Amino acid sequence: THSEAPLPRQRATVQRASVRGQVLAALRTALVAGELRPGEVYSAPVLAERFGVSATPVREAMQQLTLEGAVEVVPNRGFRVVERGARELAELAEVRALIEVPVMMRLARTVPASRWAELRPLAEATVRAAVSGCRATYAESDRAFHRAVLALAGNEQLVGVAEDLHRRAQWPLVGGGPDARHRGELVADAHEHTVLLDALIAGDLDVVRDLVREHFTGSA
Repeated sequence: THSEAPLPRQRATVQRASVRGQVLAALRTALVAGELRPGEVYSAPVLAERFGVSATPVREAMQQLTLEGAVEVVPNRGFRVVERGARELAELAEVRALIEVPVMMRLARTVPASRWAELRPLAEATVRAAVSGCRATYAESDRAFHRAVLALAGNEQLVGVAEDLHRRAQWPLVGGGPDARHRGELVADAHEHTVLLDALIAGDLDVVRDLVREHFTGSA
């Protein structure tokens, strides 16, 4: 049987969803890079002009960010980037550790060294991104590495929850400007990925446990 061509309204919905997704990705990148500053209010029309789209997909994307806690609605003005302090960042790191540390330890006992070795290119990519000094680029490569690790657990719900926490942990603190986090911090954070893989391949569980805990308490 032949599938029917989408009706015009269906096609328009798909296209709008695609634009909304692209705008949402761009807004998340701008948040991570500190281009959208905490406490500042941004209107949908101004952002729409920046991205070269209509205001509708921008509003829809900002509504999604509202649900995620990144921005809040300011009636008749737009959306304010939520001001976040060190305490919230520490709380996010704690929750991530509570989820990922036990999963990582379980995987460390069951996943063969050859599978861990396959993740080496992703770990190396985080180092290159960190050296570039671009926080947004690093955040994306870091997300890819953590996703690949957790995917070995075979639980998509786990991966989804962890990715949401990871995304929230990348939003800038109050007073943080573009790429506020120092390049040296990013490089040190990225280097932990390669050291962790070395320990996983060697099967050194004590080192793995210490490294994973430090990774979350020392960075987010």
